[in-house]
Amino acid sequence: MAQHDPQIPSFCEGIQYFGPNWPEFSRLGDQPAIAEGERAVAKPGSRQAVYQTLLMADALRYLTLQVTGAKASGHPGGFASSAEAYAALVMLGHTNIVTEVGHHAPGFYSAMFLDTSLEAMGISTVAQMRERFRERHGLLGHLSGAVPGILAPAGPLGQGQHFAMAGALLHRQTLFPFTLGDGGMGEPYILSAMQHFNVAYPEVTNFLPVLIWNGYSQEHHSMVSRMSNEAMIAYWQGHGFKKVVLVDAKDFDDGAQPGAYVDSSYFGLEARLEFTRAVLEGMDEAARAALQGKLTCFIIKQLKGSGVHTVGSKSHNLYPADTLDKPHIIEGLQRRALSPAAWQLVRSNFVRAGGGPAVKTSVTESVLALPALGTLPCTDFAIGDKQVPSTAMGSLVGAVGRADARFIVTNADGNEASGMKNINEALKIRHPTEDALYHQAPGGQVYEPLNEDACAGLAAGLALFGARSLWLSYESFAINGWPIFQTVTQAMAELRRKTPSALCMFTAGALEQGRNGWTHQRPEIENYLAAQMRNGNVYPLFPCDANAIQAAFEWGINSSNKGVAIIASKSALPVYLSLADARRGLEDGAAVLYQSAGAGKGWVVLAAAGDMVLLPVFDAKTRLEALGYGVRIVSVMNPRRLYRPGDVSWDTVAQPDNRFLDDDSFNAMFDADALLAISGGPSATLEPVLLRTRAARRDTVCWKRGETTASPDEIMAFNGITGQAMAERVNALLAR
Repeated sequence: MAQHDPQIPSFCEGIQYFGPNWPEFSRLGDQPAIAEGERAVAKPGSRQAVYQTLLMADALRYLTLQVTGAKASGHPGGFASSAEAYAALVMLGHTNIVTEVGHHAPGFYSAMFLDTSLEAMGISTVAQMRERFRERHGLLGHLSGAVPGILAPAGPLGQGQHFAMAGALLHRQTLFPFTLGDGGMGEPYILSAMQHFNVAYPEVTNFLPVLIWNGYSQEHHSMVSRMSNEAMIAYWQGHGFKKVVLVDAKDFDDGAQPGAYVDSSYFGLEARLEFTRAVLEGMDEAARAALQGKLTCFIIKQLKGSGVHTVGSKSHNLYPADTLDKPHIIEGLQRRALSPAAWQLVRSNFVRAGGGPAVKTSVTESVLALPALGTLPCTDFAIGDKQVPSTAMGSLVGAVGRADARFIVTNADGNEASGMKNINEALKIRHPTEDALYHQAPGGQVYEPLNEDACAGLAAGLALFGARSLWLSYESFAINGWPIFQTVTQAMAELRRKTPSALCMFTAGALEQGRNGWTHQRPEIENYLAAQMRNGNVYPLFPCDANAIQAAFEWGINSSNKGVAIIASKSALPVYLSLADARRGLEDGAAVLYQSAGAGKGWVVLAAAGDMVLLPVFDAKTRLEALGYGVRIVSVMNPRRLYRPGDVSWDTVAQPDNRFLDDDSFNAMFDADALLAISGGPSATLEPVLLRTRAARRDTVCWKRGETTASPDEIMAFNGITGQAMAERVNALLAR
């Protein structure tokens, strides 16, 4: 077999087809275009550089199809149409490449294989890559930062720009290209997010969107497939892009292919080289502009699936019938087959590009140094005082921002409206118009695009790339930003390095939004959080008062590789715990706020998640005591700690946390004749209490639906969250 030929590089084991050297290989392929000790080609316009860029593009296409074909699964077509653009970035030394297209994963893995990064996970040959593609502990179907050299995850569309902008903000001298498919351009906010970022950070232009305009989405023509080149350029210019470089393969077609989108792999060699030259030189022009302060994008226009087994949306995905022994797959591989010498040349360029393999050079492959925060200036409010929880946390947020100049707070709906004006006062809203009345300043640390996707995206991206951040949101609107928070927290569970936790705080919850009606009464986000607790690294926190929220923020900002969501109110509420007791309760998962002196008719536990909801809980306590019951009120502050260890995948995540409240301590808090689990939101966050309690009689009181009301009391009454309703529920339980 050819694989045993000593002239074939050992990493090529598993490649099924080799081809002859291309014409002029002896002259243009005798030495890598990236010289030893260099990071990039010296002359992007030279024939040698262009020739070897095209070789690299075809090598990426071959591996993408070979690897996906090995499992008759995965997505070769989208990346295939980006191959020249990706190869050009590598040959130019720009290897911190992000994507918003999870379907490009096999192409990115092929790049990491060729630069030897995958050797860090035991993948040294093509055969091994084939074996471990789309397998557990291998190369998962969509990108993950757990794979050596990969900067960020990619799954849901519309997220790549956030990672690229976060990287650009933290590393001003490095270019962060990100590939964007025209099928994904329909996702909300992609261009508007970049436009807002550019207004807020006009000096940070070292991210480069690379649009892969191939005419097709996953299962049909893309919605922008009928736009003219001029209209596409104008579209980007209309979003603030000062330079748009568009290279259309149609301009180089020497075979009169029909339609606006053509497959460059069917051009003659000279036409292919001229197309590649335009891509390489255009990419160099775009990269230089982006690094020199000009908001720039690069667009490559060629047919989806160029150079693989078929084209259009039919190239998007392989199905069980698309195996390596099928004629259409064989033909696709044989058309792209390179000689052994060409494979070695491509690998040499990959290994040298950007200063070395991505596993050693990507900015996310090392821990970002962070300034020490010291002891946060917490205030120990007196028990019985009325204090605003969100305001108490805001003072600590300001202290973090003063200690860490890279710390960014993101908010879409206004900190002042959430009782956190003190954050704006301390850190200033980042805005080109300086205005003391609105606490605006060009150098502010509060980033306020008016959509949650952009807020969550930048904050989560910064956390993933190693910086501290905080996303603030109305609970009712947070769902619009949650997908990227979910993506990043899952990625953090897999990372091979420590990074600050993704931290968010949701305020102005359902109970506080009466007059706004049901549009502002959507606490279902808490169900999302509850479902993620079992992942092992997601922690929804429900501080009961102004002391507990300080403890929650203090804990979250100093944690690593977690998703931490704090849910609290913006209203003045009673203080129930000292700061020390709040810290202890947060670590344990819960704390006792009140216990009757005795219990004539039996013990009742009222286990509540939240702060404002404690008002009717204490009313219920008074009613139940009048009936002769003993009452213990328990604040459920950190429900993740109340699960049993076997309920949670804590031992499968990076930076594992195996602290759970032991049975004796749990029973001391929650044992009773009857237990009522109470929430101002949904009941799902109280699942660990209901699972572990030994109380035979138990029930829930929680949110049902929204309505326009004049006060929190009225909306709670509408949902049956009243002291009287709780007392009646307990009576019914104990009367069985």
